[in-house]
Amino acid sequence: MKTKIAIFKGKKIRKTIYKNEWWFSIIDIIEALTGTERPRKYWNDLKKKLADEGYFEVSENIGQLKLLANDGKKYLTDCANTETIFRIIQSIPSPKAEPFKRWLARVGYERVKEIEDPELATKRTRALYKAKGYSDTWIEKRMRGIEIRETLTDEWQKRGVKEQKEYAILTAEISKAAFDMTPSEYKKFKGLKRENLRDHMDDLELIFSMLGEAATTEIAKTRDTQGFTENKEAAQKGGGVAGRARKDLERKTGKKVSAKQNYLKEPQKQKRLKDK
Repeated sequence: MKTKIAIFKGKKIRKTIYKNEWWFSIIDIIEALTGTERPRKYWNDLKKKLADEGYFEVSENIGQLKLLANDGKKYLTDCANTETIFRIIQSIPSPKAEPFKRWLARVGYERVKEIEDPELATKRTRALYKAKGYSDTWIEKRMRGIEIRETLTDEWQKRGVKEQKEYAILTAEISKAAFDMTPSEYKKFKGLKRENLRDHMDDLELIFSMLGEAATTEIAKTRDTQGFTENKEAAQKGGGVAGRARKDLERKTGKKVSAKQNYLKEPQKQKRLKDK
């Protein structure tokens, strides 16, 4: 299951597909609705309150699904589908409750439409990046990078790589070989915390990320790699293809490809919005 991000009034809500429908992180929803700095405690207290009031069906309809956390790892997280989230929201006193219900209903409907027409998901992702102030050329590279990444993970799955931890290790091997930094090291280099690393890469950083992952896919296919160990070697070699190309470019330009600054700075964003 892949963790996706939905945005409600500037707050990130993690979600994932389970049983062919969206399931949402309850902790994220509570934080968005209440503004509390301790959403886990709030949720624990609310669960007890609901149980005391006899709403046992709420607890029965909550599932623990693995969602991506701030540290780049996936952890079991209390999640619920749209129907159960509606019931939980009714117990949260917040002026944001009604607009959140409308937002949630719209997000759920979008998922149904995306199942019927997967191209809609791509269009919605493009529109979201555009609204954030990203340029059309950057969006094209980012979308292509997403496709290349999905092709790679599909290939890993076919070749016996199943665990999320293994995916993270293989991704780190590619990044280390391509940029001399793992993803977590790269995020520290850029001063990022919860933000998505690739959303803050510039054109060249995205291009070399794509090269490393595309090369890894091709090596895995050519060598018919099987299992974690063989695919780890392929990841190192695929990342190395991008790493050598990056270093060659740096030698010829005298400039580093990896940049400390984030691609989309607030001044850039405001300028783009003003120019529209």
